[in-house]
Amino acid sequence: MTTSIIAASVLFDRVESRVRSYSRSFPKLFDRAEGASIYDASGKPHIDFLSGCSSLNYGHNDPDLKAALIDYVSADGIAHGLDMFTRAKEQFLRSFERHILKPRGMDHHIQFTGPTGANAVEAALKLARKVTGRTNVISFTNGFHGVTLGALAATGNGKHRNGAATPLSGVTRAAYEGYFGPDIDTAELLDLQLSDPSSGIDLPAAIIVETVQGEGGLNAASSEWLRRIQAIAHRHDALFIIDDIQAGCGRTGGFFSFDGMDLQPDIVTMAKSLSGMGLPLAIALIKPRYDIWKPAEHNGTFRGNNHAFVTATAAIEKFWADGAFEADVARKAAYLAQRLETIADEHGLRVKGRGMMLGIEARSGEAAAAVCKRCFDDGLIIETSGSFDEVVKVLAPLTITQDQFADGLDIMEAAFAAVMGSRRAAAE
Repeated sequence: MTTSIIAASVLFDRVESRVRSYSRSFPKLFDRAEGASIYDASGKPHIDFLSGCSSLNYGHNDPDLKAALIDYVSADGIAHGLDMFTRAKEQFLRSFERHILKPRGMDHHIQFTGPTGANAVEAALKLARKVTGRTNVISFTNGFHGVTLGALAATGNGKHRNGAATPLSGVTRAAYEGYFGPDIDTAELLDLQLSDPSSGIDLPAAIIVETVQGEGGLNAASSEWLRRIQAIAHRHDALFIIDDIQAGCGRTGGFFSFDGMDLQPDIVTMAKSLSGMGLPLAIALIKPRYDIWKPAEHNGTFRGNNHAFVTATAAIEKFWADGAFEADVARKAAYLAQRLETIADEHGLRVKGRGMMLGIEARSGEAAAAVCKRCFDDGLIIETSGSFDEVVKVLAPLTITQDQFADGLDIMEAAFAAVMGSRRAAAE
């Protein structure tokens, strides 16, 4: 390391909180980024298969999004507007309604909740309780919905839950599809429990679910199971909430992860890549009959991030005004699946996830961590997920070029071979 990098490392250790995490896995000083590449301070490029944990689905500094923001700032556009009417907000709402809501037959209201996905989840859960007069919420094993207290209560991850240092109440955990194996119908179990007044489970205000569990290990629910969960929610007069914060904005195929599944969620939470450039922006989409908020009952100082409105509008107009981008993502997803299946077959492992949200389940968390470390040493940034951090998760930018995608997957393939050896060679 150069002297400047060493000095920066000493500064971070001295001043920054110990709560930091990604910097421990990727201990370099990063300086700039473009597309699917992020450069360290020495100028070395790294292929980015983390993408801001799916906050950068359109890559780093997309030129059209960047130009829109630069033009807006140069013209003294409003940066911070609370929830006042601004031209930037008007343009975002108009574009979102035209290209996202109307083609899907959705008339949901858009609530700007604050800067992060956890803010959107907090708003969704609060509103569901307000609408129904109930307090209990059903969430699922391995689900992740944020680390503020209300969202954390719905999150399954023990490491994050332990950080609360206070009881986490108001949520009952149900088993996600496949949690007990293929022979146990978890939707039927949930319906039986909610139908039995002596099950000990209070009727819920809402059922909240991720269609693909990003932090939980890339568990992907079937459309049939999700439709049954929606029906169960409505049969028991509860709201059906889809958390689309990590799986949305094209990551699993369509703009929403539930596109084409015949689902009509009462509330959808979104954040991460919604702004298009990694700027803080989160929303809750609410069916109009449930939008019963009184003015300022739920707010947040930074719910009026106009810079994010500008880049979000540019992203929608560029990537979602027609079907070309979605078709390109589908092609890349098929290529990713083929490459990962080849790696998994070589080592007797399995591929998990859906779309451009796929990974390989290693034999242990230690093995997955070793693969990620080897990848980083060779110029690829990639992380793990799952109960034991056992899944090596690919979150490449959806805009990555084919050549760079192949290069990154070559590094990943070599890392698995280096850590796990060859099953065929071992057999010989």
